[in-house]
Amino acid sequence: MDGVVPPFVPVLLAAALLPFLGRKAGHALGVLATAAVVPYVWLVDEGVYLQTKLFGFDAVLFNVDSFSVLMGLIFGFIGAVGVLYSYASDAENVQTAFALGYVGTSLGAVFAGDWLSLIFFWELMAVTSTLLVWHYGGRAVRAGFRYAVLHGIGGTLLLGAVIWHFVETGTFLFGSVPGGPETAGLAGSVAPILAGIGIGVNVGFIGLHAWLPDTYPRPHVAASVFLCVFTTKTGVYGMYRAFPDGSVAVAYMGGLMAVFGATMALFQNDMRRLLSYHIQSQVGYMVAGVGIGGALAQAGAFAHVFNHILYKGLLFMAAGVVVYRTGEESLKKLGGLASEMPLTAGAFSVAALSIAGFPGFNGFVSKGIVISASHYAFEKGPVVVGDFYTLELLLLIGGVGTFMSFIKFGYYAFFHGTYDGSVKDANRGQSVAMVAVAALCVFYGVFDTALFALLPFDVTSKSVVAHAYHTYTVPHVVEGVALAVLGLVGFALVKKPLSGLGRVPDVDNAYNPLSFYATRYLVVAVTELYAAVDRVVVAAAKSAAGVVRSPAATAGSVVGRDRVSLRADTSASILLVVVMLTVALAVTVL
Repeated sequence: MDGVVPPFVPVLLAAALLPFLGRKAGHALGVLATAAVVPYVWLVDEGVYLQTKLFGFDAVLFNVDSFSVLMGLIFGFIGAVGVLYSYASDAENVQTAFALGYVGTSLGAVFAGDWLSLIFFWELMAVTSTLLVWHYGGRAVRAGFRYAVLHGIGGTLLLGAVIWHFVETGTFLFGSVPGGPETAGLAGSVAPILAGIGIGVNVGFIGLHAWLPDTYPRPHVAASVFLCVFTTKTGVYGMYRAFPDGSVAVAYMGGLMAVFGATMALFQNDMRRLLSYHIQSQVGYMVAGVGIGGALAQAGAFAHVFNHILYKGLLFMAAGVVVYRTGEESLKKLGGLASEMPLTAGAFSVAALSIAGFPGFNGFVSKGIVISASHYAFEKGPVVVGDFYTLELLLLIGGVGTFMSFIKFGYYAFFHGTYDGSVKDANRGQSVAMVAVAALCVFYGVFDTALFALLPFDVTSKSVVAHAYHTYTVPHVVEGVALAVLGLVGFALVKKPLSGLGRVPDVDNAYNPLSFYATRYLVVAVTELYAAVDRVVVAAAKSAAGVVRSPAATAGSVVGRDRVSLRADTSASILLVVVMLTVALAVTVL
């Protein structure tokens, strides 16, 4: 359809211009470019698409449906808030330009109407986010390298899935766009497996997740606000496109992620590392919703995407203000900041109650939808306790762990002891950004119908979902309060052991050294082989050159050989040179 412009265009243009503008003007342009995405995608009619050619194949760069609209709305809003926060937190223009590039490529991925466009923007998203990490320098450089390697592997696997799908169907188009295949998702038996693993890197499958807590605590505090949003949530969107009908394995992986991430978060003392593990935990609820399949679960998954971006962005902003004002990352070096930083403490409290799913906050609404779907729209599984099923139990246990983690965070950072010295609260720009997001966390928690209006399916209608969902029922509220009580009791029981706990190793403690030394030995082996081949080739070349230049002298020095054997030696030498040069070239190429 002519006359439509994909929303990534103005954002990427702003990213390109920002380094050449003054700091205030550049960040103002960034806020306007990202904020404009919100009304634009809201007003464009559903079903609009922009068909074009990409690398000679049919592609759709702007595909508007209820899923992409929801992603565009929240990406645009949090992008604008993130730019404002960046300006207030002294981020350089180049850093914010990388952040806007990250926002723009993420928008390109979620509005793609075909797999080729999606993987194109997916890889650009990995590049821009890596640059955003690297820009800070220091420890962020190594973390960014590991981040780039893992996302390169994940993207390669997803590309393999896309190519396999093309071979099966003859098109890259989604099933929902004109000219696309009859069925949605990825065709064949191999493509879904490759995509599941490849996308699993982005969403933080257990074992593929270590890049998350390794990377997000390293860069500038404003960079972390962007990083916590786009990669994992675009991954959830990609997971839905790959598995539109759900997957049992994906659902259970989501449940395990919810428990594992919350448990690992409880062990952390670095604020942003704790929050990073909780990205994995909360994304687990979204992945579980996608894996369950069906209208109720999918609506719950994307409701949680929307809400998570709000409260997780707010948590990273609050933690960032603490780092910005105190210079400290560790909870062990903080305490009593609530009296010094009341606004930041209040913003943190709203975000913590939201992520934990306490009644009255947005996380309670969306998390409840997914848990309800795990009970009414999914198999019971191998473990049943009373009226609670396996996946449901995993999600509830993850909820208790979430309460425990954020009770720990708030206790040590804001409410326990006193801070040594005087520290300022958030500045004006930081305060505006945090208050705006905190207000939405409460708004969508109290007025749940406003959130329901954004979802792809009406979760309150029995004609649409298998089990109509209502947020504020007595059992649901009791469940939310019970999880909070269990979290409070659980933290009281483990508080003392946790206080003496050092850094708990994760899987990267095993595969980082393994990768380093394996790569090192591979490089040494290749270079030594090349050196050996080089020595042989040089020796053979000298021998051959001597024969060619002075055959008579060579003949005279060879006793007992006739002319035939001399010619044979010369031919062998020349042949040896050719072979060695070929081997050297092959080694160099490899």
